[in-house]
Amino acid sequence: MPTKTAFHGFPSQSGNPHRVAVLVRDGLLTMELGIVHRLFRQALSSTGEPLYEVLTCTPEPGDVRTDADVTVQVAHGTDILAEADTVIVPASDEDYTPRAAPHLPAGLAKALGRIRPGARIASICTGAFVLAAAGLLDGKRATTHWRSAADLQRLHPRVRVDPDVLYTDDGGVLTAAGVASGIDLCLHMIRSDHGSRVANEVARSTVVPPHRDGGQAQYIPRPVTAPRQSSTEPARTWALAYLDRPISLRELAERAAMSTRTFSRRFCEEAGQTPVQWLTGQRVDRARHLLEETDLPVDRVAAAVGFGTAVSLRQHLHAALGVSPSAYRSTFRGAAGGAGTGTVAATDADQRRPA
Repeated sequence: MPTKTAFHGFPSQSGNPHRVAVLVRDGLLTMELGIVHRLFRQALSSTGEPLYEVLTCTPEPGDVRTDADVTVQVAHGTDILAEADTVIVPASDEDYTPRAAPHLPAGLAKALGRIRPGARIASICTGAFVLAAAGLLDGKRATTHWRSAADLQRLHPRVRVDPDVLYTDDGGVLTAAGVASGIDLCLHMIRSDHGSRVANEVARSTVVPPHRDGGQAQYIPRPVTAPRQSSTEPARTWALAYLDRPISLRELAERAAMSTRTFSRRFCEEAGQTPVQWLTGQRVDRARHLLEETDLPVDRVAAAVGFGTAVSLRQHLHAALGVSPSAYRSTFRGAAGGAGTGTVAATDADQRRPA
């Protein structure tokens, strides 16, 4: 089943840009540090002001060894964690060495103890082992790289490890499966804080997909279609142009020139979700966009995204985000920088349709 997306913005406690602190260790995976800085620092308000401040810290400031042939000089100590709104722990190549016991080094344990109550805490890849060893994942749903998931569960039996998802969000403690899903996790946090307009703009600037649901599989046996094999991609492209109307599995299969059975199997292999899960996620995303950017009444938003009725939209939005359409709209009305017009939104689906 797809993961339920938590809906909770984490505003800055000081009124200044939301402070993100990245806690790094020797053996740092440089790409994961770059992901956090690149994505959050591109998030801007409607007037062009930065929405986040990103700082890097380590228990002993100075040169930090990385997994590459470079070192990173980190000026900040972990005292900045006390003022952070979000703390992110990337992976280290040392995480992949055999672990004798699920304990933290004293310096790292002390650092995590500085995080203020109420701060959002996240990990990327095997950074989840740090959060788990600190007890931050006890009783919570979490993930890590699929190759390390069994070790995480063995060492930390109180954690509800899910090895089959891209990322999790359980009460403000978040985990991502690996490097690429770290991008998904950061976009999810930006979207939760400031809405899909801001997150989509960051994704567009970075040239990455704007949204992959956390419940998608992190490991797909055949991620790339083999030569001369048909793909479900044409069906997905067609469906996005006609989200406002009912779409059956048979129609999707016909667009891909497959039987429904072959299409369903191939779709899961390529997208990591069933066709129904994918369609529902796309409709929820389109609804979020319209609620943020337009004045359309809820029943017209429901019709425009293919949910049919306001009741159906409320049910799906609540299942995905835990809030009603009106609550979602009121939260991100200001973040969107003003709504558009109902006329433009009403023709949006038609503009997406191929000639």
